[in-house]
Amino acid sequence: MRNVFLLLHLLAPFTVAFAPQRNVVRSIERASTALDVFGNLFSKASTGQTIKSSKARVPPRKKPVPRVLAPRDFAVPEARPLIVTRAETLPDLLKSSLALALRLATGIFVLGWKIDTLFAPEDDGKYALSLGPFRLRDSSSVLQDVSNRSTPDDPCLVLYEYEASPFCKRVRETMNLLDLAVEFRPCPGARRGFSDELYGLTGKRTVPFLLDTRTGVKMFESQDIIKYLLEEYGPPKDTYDSKALWPITWEYFSVTTSTFAALVRGMPGSRLDSNARPDNVDMLPLELWGYECSPFVRPVREKLCSLGLAHVMVSCSRGSANRDKLLERSGAKTFQVPFLKDPNTGV
Repeated sequence: MRNVFLLLHLLAPFTVAFAPQRNVVRSIERASTALDVFGNLFSKASTGQTIKSSKARVPPRKKPVPRVLAPRDFAVPEARPLIVTRAETLPDLLKSSLALALRLATGIFVLGWKIDTLFAPEDDGKYALSLGPFRLRDSSSVLQDVSNRSTPDDPCLVLYEYEASPFCKRVRETMNLLDLAVEFRPCPGARRGFSDELYGLTGKRTVPFLLDTRTGVKMFESQDIIKYLLEEYGPPKDTYDSKALWPITWEYFSVTTSTFAALVRGMPGSRLDSNARPDNVDMLPLELWGYECSPFVRPVREKLCSLGLAHVMVSCSRGSANRDKLLERSGAKTFQVPFLKDPNTGV
């Protein structure tokens, strides 16, 4: 299993060679919302509405944070090597791997991914991938000079979304490419969770919806959100080949393959779990370190979405500067995702 993941890691950059040379007509502009799941799967805003306001803020909490405790006798697990430890999880990991392949492992690398050295020193407190005699350290050739950032310490971006939506997925993948930390506010099936809060803000329940508290921008439409993120939080256009983004920016391809990936996973996050606490929307946002296409991170993300729990997703794709930050914060000797921090329980 580990070899399969590493092979996908190495093959993903070569997909840029097949980049199309012209824009494609935008697909699926509007779709019926008559069906609760499949209708909402393709739900989008009727207009590319963008609202700029210098006073845009995250909606204040109206209720006190609910009391919640960790399960009795709960023990925090230790980081372990990338390995399948329980046979019953294998089918789920295989489905996650298929979903990863359908999306050509998009988001597994940051924009401008590069290898810094094959012989990184050991025990220097920084992340490196050990492959036999090699210790590979990687980074981005274009992101280190970007001044506008949404970081784990100051996540200025808020995204209303849900896991199975193909339009939300392409936005989340863009955030991975740009190595951003973003607060996700799940709206399962665009009808539950934070959907009421979204409706109060916009008069609509359409996702994805981006709120940028730094610039005051509030925005619908996945294509417009992606363009905004690249312009506001990406490197200068002349520093990278925009054709490398075609698995995301070619809307027909990205929406179609993301839809199949959601179907493979059983339409996760399309409904609120029946045992989800009704006051989950009042919880403090959890902190999840990982990246969109990881077969190990994906089930955790799906569960947070189906429980309607807000969470700050800290991107840790290959080449991410956040990998070193995770080693510092977790105190672990080896990099391992998913890593979850829950301010509600202290776990």
